[in-house]
Amino acid sequence: MEDKVKYEMEFPIQASPSLLYQYISTPSGLSEWYADNVNSRGEFFTFIWNESEEKAKLLSKKNGERIKFRWLEDEESPYFFEIRIQVDEITKDVSIMITDFAEDDEIEEGKMLWENMISDLKQILGSS
Repeated sequence: MEDKVKYEMEFPIQASPSLLYQYISTPSGLSEWYADNVNSRGEFFTFIWNESEEKAKLLSKKNGERIKFRWLEDEESPYFFEIRIQVDEITKDVSIMITDFAEDDEIEEGKMLWENMISDLKQILGSS
């Protein structure tokens, strides 16, 4: 198996950090934009898209700020994905920071997927 490469993305978004946190940290929030359905049992989250299902373990979360998962298929690896809310101290501009890993030839596809999902989130929040 090829090693995965870390990549990061930033998406400016017009929404309050506390509202945003509900959309990135709860099964009901995540199922509005990230997956068709999301269930959680303790630290394990199940993400469902059409006919496929992926399980992830919640690695850490900081209230109002970030959430970090590791796909169970990557359990023995250092790979994870993190969704973080960043607020500029001076301008108070809010951004969503994505950290993810993909194999070299899948990075562009991964980035496009995140762009589409964050676009859906912005539509739900009424943020252009």
